[in-house]
Amino acid sequence: MHKQILTSMFLFSSLAGFACAASGYSVKFYGPVQIGATELKAGDYKVEMQGDKAVFKSGKSAIEIPATLEKSDKKFTSTLLLSEDSKVSEIDVAGTNIKIMFAPAPTGLAIK
Repeated sequence: MHKQILTSMFLFSSLAGFACAASGYSVKFYGPVQIGATELKAGDYKVEMQGDKAVFKSGKSAIEIPATLEKSDKKFTSTLLLSEDSKVSEIDVAGTNIKIMFAPAPTGLAIK
């Protein structure tokens, strides 16, 4: 399968760019997505990076998902969600050179 860039499934806006990455970003998913081994339902979330985890908060619930921040060589003109089917691997944040990277979910156990 090929990677798809989905922009119609969500609205993602930076609150204040990379300098305020600790304070987070707002995101709205219009359908369910899988990030790592976690499925997030449609809805509004605040995403904060805390060390090596992205914390998705909605109401009183918080979901931690392993993630890393990376810098691109260029600024992103629009926010892009990179995924294969509904499995998110990367979010490029508009107006910044920041990428939030997610590892794929394990697909099975190795048998020796």
